[in-house]
Amino acid sequence: MSFILGILPEIEKTRWMGLDWSWITIIGLTGNAIWSTRFLLQWIASERQGESVVPVSFWYYSILGSIFMALYFILERDPVGILAYLPNTAIYVRNIQLVYRKRARERRDH
Repeated sequence: MSFILGILPEIEKTRWMGLDWSWITIIGLTGNAIWSTRFLLQWIASERQGESVVPVSFWYYSILGSIFMALYFILERDPVGILAYLPNTAIYVRNIQLVYRKRARERRDH
């Protein structure tokens, strides 16, 4: 990992509205937007069904959001953030596997 971080260009930050901004900030904001969208998707799906449901898209957004957020924290060299997001990806992939396994079983049984 240090090799990868060693070849990255120096992070140039710009101060705007009293905050530090950089290209890494854009990665973090993108990840946060994707991560937050998954809750909106879950809410809409639940309202349509009239009960609490978790659509498959929730898991895909979870994976993508986690990857972006982990990348952001890796680039910022923040171990707390890395450990908060990176391991979750495996759980989200597993949930997708379980969803498709259930669908295959239901098709087979009908």
